[in-house]
Amino acid sequence: MKPVALASYLRERAAAVDNEMRRLLARGDIPPRLREAMAYSLFAGGKRIRPVLLLAAMEALGASCEPGLPAACAVEMIHTYSLIHDDLPAMDDDDWRRGRPTNHRVFGEAMAILAGDALLTEAFGVLASESAARGVPPETIVALVRELAEAAGATGMVGGQVLDLEAEGKGVSVNELVTVHRRKTGALLVFCARAGALLAGADARQLEALTHYAEHLGLAFQIQDDILDEVGDAAKLGKPVGSDRRKGKGTFPALLGVEASRREVARLTDAAKAALAVPGIDGGMLAALADYLLTRER
Repeated sequence: MKPVALASYLRERAAAVDNEMRRLLARGDIPPRLREAMAYSLFAGGKRIRPVLLLAAMEALGASCEPGLPAACAVEMIHTYSLIHDDLPAMDDDDWRRGRPTNHRVFGEAMAILAGDALLTEAFGVLASESAARGVPPETIVALVRELAEAAGATGMVGGQVLDLEAEGKGVSVNELVTVHRRKTGALLVFCARAGALLAGADARQLEALTHYAEHLGLAFQIQDDILDEVGDAAKLGKPVGSDRRKGKGTFPALLGVEASRREVARLTDAAKAALAVPGIDGGMLAALADYLLTRER
C-alpha cells in the first residue's frame, strides 16, 4: 500500500466522519455554550484513528462503510470526552491539547466536565438511533452498545485511567504497564475493529483475527505515544513533551529505554499485520494503517 493511498484514505474517511458529527451536533436544543464547548474539542484536529479503523475493518471484509458511520462517530465522541476529562486539573492538569488551550482553559472546569458528559451520553444515543436509521439489525446494535460500554467503562478505558493515576510516582512492572495500556488506550481500539467486523457480518474466525490485530495495534499505539512524549517534537504534537516523566507516570521508555520501546512497537506492529492473514479479510489498508502508526510523529 503506497503512503499516498493511505493518506488519501485517512483524509476521506476522516472527512466523512467529521461531516456526520457536524450534522449530529447541530441537532436538538443544546444550550449554545455547551454546543460550542463540545464542538471545540470534537473538531480540534484529531487524527480520527479510531473511527477510521472501524470503517477500514468493515471494508476489509468487503462491506460498505456507510452503515458504520454512527458507530464511528460514537467512538470518536467517547474518545474526545476522555481527552477533555484527562486534561482537567484533577486528572493530568494539562493546558494544551492539539496545539491549542485545553477545553477547561477556554470554557472553565464546570463547562468542560459537562461537555465531556454530554459527548459520552450522546455517543450511545447516536449509536442506537442512527444505526437503526441506517438499517443495522437490532441484535447488532445491542451487541455494539454492550461492547462499547465495556470498552469505555470501568473494566476498560476508565478502569485503565484509574490504574494509571494510582501508578503515578510508583514503580510499575512491564506487565502492570501493559495492563494499564490495554485498558486505557487499547480497549477502544479493539472495540473499533470488532465493531467493524460485527457490522460487516464477520464469521467467528474473522472476528477473532481482527480482535487480535487491534490488541497488538492498541499496545503499539500507546507505546509510541510514550516514546513521542519522551523524544517527540512539541510543535508536531501540539503539547509539551516530557509531561509523563514530570508526573512520574509509568511508561515503556522509562522502564525499557527508548530504543527497546521502539523495537517493541515494531514487533507488535508485525504481529498485528500477521493476524490479518485469514480468508475473507483484505488486510492491505489495515496493514498500512499499522505501519503508519508505527512511524507517526504526533
